[in-house]
Amino acid sequence: MNAPLKLQIIKSIFGKPEFVLIPVAVYDALREQIEDELAGLEAAADKGADRVPFALEDYVDSPIALARIKANVTQKELAKRLGVTQAYISKVEHQSRVTPKLLVKVKAALR
Repeated sequence: MNAPLKLQIIKSIFGKPEFVLIPVAVYDALREQIEDELAGLEAAADKGADRVPFALEDYVDSPIALARIKANVTQKELAKRLGVTQAYISKVEHQSRVTPKLLVKVKAALR
C-alpha cells in the first residue's frame, strides 16, 4: 500500500497557509488544470479585477488586536484605558483564546 502523500505547507508570518510544495509528479498530473486556473486569473486581471480588497481580518487573528487596530489605538493606550500594562495587552493579543468577559471590557474601553 502506498504511503499517504505528504505536502509541505508554507505559512505566512501570521501563521496562515500561503504556499504548498507538491511533488513534480503531482504537478505534472495537474499541470493542465493549474494552467487553466492561471489563465482564468490572468483574464480577470486584464478586466481590472486583479485587485483584491485588503481585509485586516486576513492578517490579524486576535480579536483583541483586531478591535484595537480598527479603533486606531496603540497597545499602550489600550493598557492605560484598562488599567493594565502594555505587556499584558501584548500577552493577551498573542493568546489563542480570550475570554468573552475580557473581550467585552476591551470593546468598552475602545468606545
